Amino acid sequence: MGGSGSRSKGFWPFSGPVSVEEPTKDGDEQPLARVRSFRGATPFVFTRRSSLFFDEDGDLAHEFYEEAIVTKNGRKRAKLKRIQKNLTAQGIIKLDHPCIHVDFPVVLCEA
Repeated sequence: MGGSGSRSKGFWPFSGPVSVEEPTKDGDEQPLARVRSFRGATPFVFTRRSSLFFDEDGDLAHEFYEEAIVTKNGRKRAKLKRIQKNLTAQGIIKLDHPCIHVDFPVVLCEA
């Protein structure tokens, strides 16, 4: 359903530069990384890019085909030919239920 969030190169509040804390006085502990936070950032996805297309008649589908008559060795055959021209993408659609972004860095359930 749509594209993966890993391929997108936009702004995502849970990625980017991290700040590293200084080690404690003992010196044997490893530094901890903190993910920076932003106001108003949400791990939910409310829209996605649709994989459907409109044809010239206004019909909506993933793929469109037309029947073509092919004559081979004196025999007529019907063959389906895929239409790839004059199609318009549906674009961005609103999801019925929000989803959690694939790059959200929190374990939701541990087995």
